[in-house]
Amino acid sequence: MAIKKVGVVGCGLMGHGIVQVAAQGGFQVVALEAEQKFLDSGLGRIDKSLAKLAEKAAEKAVKEGKASAEDAKAKAAADAAATRARITGSTNKADLADCDLVIEAIVENLDVKKALFAELGKLCKPSTIFASNTSSFPIGEMGDASGRPQRMVGLHFFNPVQLMKLVEVVRTPKTADDVFADAMAFGKACGKAPVACKDTPGFVVNRLLVPYMVEAMKMLERGDASAEDIDTAMKFGCGYPMGPIELTDYVGLDTTLFIVEGWTKRYPNDPSFQVPALLKKKVDEKKLGRKSGEGFYKWEGDKRV
Repeated sequence: MAIKKVGVVGCGLMGHGIVQVAAQGGFQVVALEAEQKFLDSGLGRIDKSLAKLAEKAAEKAVKEGKASAEDAKAKAAADAAATRARITGSTNKADLADCDLVIEAIVENLDVKKALFAELGKLCKPSTIFASNTSSFPIGEMGDASGRPQRMVGLHFFNPVQLMKLVEVVRTPKTADDVFADAMAFGKACGKAPVACKDTPGFVVNRLLVPYMVEAMKMLERGDASAEDIDTAMKFGCGYPMGPIELTDYVGLDTTLFIVEGWTKRYPNDPSFQVPALLKKKVDEKKLGRKSGEGFYKWEGDKRV
């Protein structure tokens, strides 16, 4: 694999996790943020995550009889320190110039992303592979903006990145075969289960998941069933850990609305992409779900009341 050094633009909720798993995979990583305070916050999250992982690894080694408590703690701490040493923080885009792979994990705004890739296309070495962690925008448009669409892929990780095993590796009609192969290999090296998909709306997971959530809200609008009964039916009938209404609250009603409205605008004739009036009403009322303390349910932190 040609990838040795990875740049991650954005060290927020998703970005810091991508930085961490890339470093755990043995890659040298540059974590880039716009301001030092955001960089410090992201690196602080990584430090806490690595400390937790080290503690769990030591406990597991002791439980399995592989090492004494003292030796297990020392090894786990050394592994965490080695991972952290592979991460360099920066607020200077020039530090991405020699990266073999640059992953974008910034705000979900296509114009902002395209402007970033246009800049990276002029800054990075010709062999650099570009990737976006977007869950809702066309990868091909960002590739075109970069000026090197053949070296553009999607690498859609899932939250929390450190724990979720999946990464969707998205190829456009212009993506070179070797670039796609390197992106798949990178996903595996990060400890993930990569799945290949084309550059279509929502890729695999969100293309199935978001219309499912939308249909559940339409059922609620029509009065077909209560939110609690819809969620209970899907949990116990299909074995899902969380029902669609609760999941919408957890993801964020504003985030869900943003995705659906974007798809509706781009694909007005697709019946799967329709905005439920109830969803729009909740967002207008600032009832955004878990993040605001109330959506379809009431929340205290990450727990439903």
